[in-house]
Amino acid sequence: MHAVNRRAARVAARCLVVPLAAAPLLYAAQPAFAHTELVAGSPAESASESRPPRSIELTFSDEMTSRYAKVALTAPDGGQGAAGPPQVTGRTVTLPVKPGLPAGSYTVGYRVVSADGHPVAGSYRFTVEDEDAAAGPATTPAPRAAPDPPRTPGEDPPRTGATSSTGATPLTGAASPTGVPALPVLVGGLLLLGAAGASVAVVRRRRARHGS
Repeated sequence: MHAVNRRAARVAARCLVVPLAAAPLLYAAQPAFAHTELVAGSPAESASESRPPRSIELTFSDEMTSRYAKVALTAPDGGQGAAGPPQVTGRTVTLPVKPGLPAGSYTVGYRVVSADGHPVAGSYRFTVEDEDAAAGPATTPAPRAAPDPPRTPGEDPPRTGATSSTGATPLTGAASPTGVPALPVLVGGLLLLGAAGASVAVVRRRRARHGS
């Protein structure tokens, strides 16, 4: 009876020793069975794009299966931006994007299953900038000078300098090269010529009388 009990105790001890000895090995091998994760995305998370992308590309750490690959793109207005179902090539899942989408904040959501059956899900955002806002305010061109009016043949070109409102040079206050006002000199000259002419006429009349 005692011998049977001893054998049973030995068997039980062996059954406990084997799992305890294998526990460190199982713990060390645990990273080999890690879940699939997203390695890279294009556009990347928090990226700022100058224009909407043509497609969304997600690269994972394991091979993907096209049957369980789900990727969605949410536009700034809340609508769907995908132009069709996602395509799987190895570890990359590609989602075509509709053309002509507006600027704003976009959300990429995904839920895929790797070839070994590990699911992975998540989301991130990126931004598409407004092209008009990025270009800055439009500059106003400087005003151009008005062209000169056309001249008829034989017309003198316009003179520069101070002129009167009618375009003629005023005579009032004009000075001669010697510094004497020109208008008084001209009037005085005319008076002298008139007086001289009157004197000649008087002399001729007197001579005519004496001669007669």
